[in-house]
Amino acid sequence: MVRRAAVIDIGKSNAKVALVDLDTMAEVMVRTRPNGVRREGPYPHHDVEALWSFILASLAEVNRENRIEAIAVTTHGATAALLDAQGVLAMPVLDYEHDGPHETRAAYEAVRPPFAETGSPGLPVGLNLGAQIFWQATSFSDAFAGVSHILMYPQYWAMRLTGVAASEVTSLGCHTDLWNPFDRDFSSLVDAMSWRSMFPAIRRADETLGTVRPEIAAATGLHADTPVVCGIHDSNASLLPHLLARKAPFAVVSTGTWVVSMAVGGGQPALDPGRDTLINVNALGDPVPSARFMGGREFDLLMGNRPRDFAPADMAKVAQAQPMLLPSVAAGSGPFPKSKARWADADPDGPERFCAVSFYLALMTATCLDLIGAEGPIVVEGPFAANAPFLAMLEAATERPVAVDRRGSTGTSVGTALLARQTRSIEPSGRPGARAVSEGLRDYAALWRRRVAA
Repeated sequence: MVRRAAVIDIGKSNAKVALVDLDTMAEVMVRTRPNGVRREGPYPHHDVEALWSFILASLAEVNRENRIEAIAVTTHGATAALLDAQGVLAMPVLDYEHDGPHETRAAYEAVRPPFAETGSPGLPVGLNLGAQIFWQATSFSDAFAGVSHILMYPQYWAMRLTGVAASEVTSLGCHTDLWNPFDRDFSSLVDAMSWRSMFPAIRRADETLGTVRPEIAAATGLHADTPVVCGIHDSNASLLPHLLARKAPFAVVSTGTWVVSMAVGGGQPALDPGRDTLINVNALGDPVPSARFMGGREFDLLMGNRPRDFAPADMAKVAQAQPMLLPSVAAGSGPFPKSKARWADADPDGPERFCAVSFYLALMTATCLDLIGAEGPIVVEGPFAANAPFLAMLEAATERPVAVDRRGSTGTSVGTALLARQTRSIEPSGRPGARAVSEGLRDYAALWRRRVAA
């Protein structure tokens, strides 16, 4: 059984290579670098060669200290690699925040499947991967004519490691317009555009694609028989440990650049595509009602370099004075995509600002959970799991127990590493905290909701 797996985690803001100890479910070594966007060329795109150099150097460094027994890959969604017949990029890997797909949006809407088919809402810029590929095919037709294969982003990196191309459902089902989660097949868009043959065969996220290529082993010191699994979309990597450990109903809130709320076994509300609700597809292939907003990005914009220190008295003071931020800081997505952020009553500073910003993020998260019919306990993983005001307000606003998962800097690494262990059950991590929820927090949440509704 694999006990130490290297996880390659390409996030939107940062890239990471982590060694995960699968006995303790913890990261034991981590290497990171910023994930920048290059602006030259036909459109803004990811610097895949810089990332590749970082990946190889990090694998070599980690392996020198602790033998890597397997490798698994996770990445952000809304990204694909378009390859030629030789397996080389035929076009740069488009940055999903580029607004180029708007140029062909009207034509795209004529072929885009309905929300009822895909569970994929219409999103701005390139957040619908189908819109990206449609724009690339239309606006760069000569280059697109050389495309033989479309790989989702985790599988692109797995292919570079192994030489084996594959498709996988968690990335295909991530608001792409390309997947029908109810039929477990490609959507009508894929056939309408004659793209089906470009997608390699679908493999399970935990399926071993092969071993590292000989030149990779030589460059990194990895054993030639080091296996590489197919890989997974990052939010679903965070969800996987809980799917293997918990009984439904429950909800998982995965925090990072995006705060993604996922409901397992909850109610069945009519999802509103205009409020950034969607159907994700988990590693088992099942549909998962989800909602999201750019909470990590909003936190960084609101806090900047301000200190994050606070005392319980600061939280109580904010709850009593009720300075509050109304949505949305990152316009165009989330549960209030058309609302413009503003401070009600006051724009606080110091520790009170940290508390008020954390309350805002918790109330946005609670709204997302309501929209997807979440029931049962809530598990928070990622950076916000260490944010006490966020956790306290989330518990007050939802009136349900909130647990934290602190197995690593993010649950994404552990979930991805579990693919390499290929297990079907684990012990749950994260227990509900003994938080005293004050009436002041409940009153604050109720006032925030009234102000948002108004």
